[in-house]
Amino acid sequence: MKIKINTLILIGFMSASASGAAGQPALKDVFSQDFLCGAALNAAQFSGTNSPEVELIEKHFNTITSENVLKWESVHPQPGKYDFADGDRYVAFGRQHEMFIVGHTLIWHNQTPAWVFKDKNGNPLTREALLERMRDHIFTVVGRYKGKVKGWDVVNEAVAEDGTLRQSPWMRIIGEEYILKAYQFAHEADPGAQLYYNDFSLENPLKREGALELVKKLQAQGVKLAGIGLQGHYRLDWPELPDIDATIEAFGKLGPKIMITELDVNVLPTPAPWNESEASLNFAANPKWNPYTNGLPQNVEERLASRYAELFKTFKKEHQLISRVTFWGVGDRSSWLNNWPIEGRTNYPLLFDRNCQPKAAFQAVIDVAKTKGG
Repeated sequence: MKIKINTLILIGFMSASASGAAGQPALKDVFSQDFLCGAALNAAQFSGTNSPEVELIEKHFNTITSENVLKWESVHPQPGKYDFADGDRYVAFGRQHEMFIVGHTLIWHNQTPAWVFKDKNGNPLTREALLERMRDHIFTVVGRYKGKVKGWDVVNEAVAEDGTLRQSPWMRIIGEEYILKAYQFAHEADPGAQLYYNDFSLENPLKREGALELVKKLQAQGVKLAGIGLQGHYRLDWPELPDIDATIEAFGKLGPKIMITELDVNVLPTPAPWNESEASLNFAANPKWNPYTNGLPQNVEERLASRYAELFKTFKKEHQLISRVTFWGVGDRSSWLNNWPIEGRTNYPLLFDRNCQPKAAFQAVIDVAKTKGG
């Protein structure tokens, strides 16, 4: 059921928010009995150079995820060369603020350099050589942050939209066993860390069934999955609430906690498939795909607030299954959706605007938290 946002309340809140966010309640406090609240951080945030967003992070969140700095291309850009400068700053920021620190991500088909899958002559690696390269990477990265990074997105987006395993270079060279090995290596590197599987559009029934089978298989092979990440890259009209409910409950029955790991709401029209969040998609710029360059119209602002309200009402209802809700970003200005799947757009997917002020969607979420029973 859609939650209606009264227009007069919306206008009043938008006006009041211009005076600053200091008096607003903290997300981590209002949902303290339900789940952790988090954000994915970039280097400008955890290094302290983006001070307005740092203030929001310190106030509202008790868990953080590395947006890019622990992905393979950032932390291991060349053979035998690791760069932990930003990773160390990210972890130090989380420890300073006593946050639950999540590492994202160890094994993925995107943002992994091409050299990873080739030998010194440019030929495809053998299965054994790629497994050893994977092991070295996981042991080096996870081992460095042993006891500090509390949870890892070990494998990211291994399932295709039709429910089959994605034919990534990992899959083509090693075979399906690459998934099992990634979890085994991560557990050996840090037996105390929580291990997660993370993916998008699991609300799509075919993909959901494929991911459920993958999780069951890993569990049968002895992998102790602590969490399943539903990325939550949503739109104003997708997915429908019953599909979100069904997804949370289906994975919840398997035992691991459910995490909403990359939450945002895309308000722009797009040529991308309606339920697709594949990071490599790229389309040419066109004004019709970027209609709100001068600000979000009031009717769309209302729809965004209503959408966030209904999402958090669902999350709160399912709070016994959900351990964490993490936004993919902090404020609209730094959201990845400004550049995906078309570079240079003006998007408005988060709870805080480009000036780090709370939006009507923020108040809608707070109102859900304060409502008895969700």
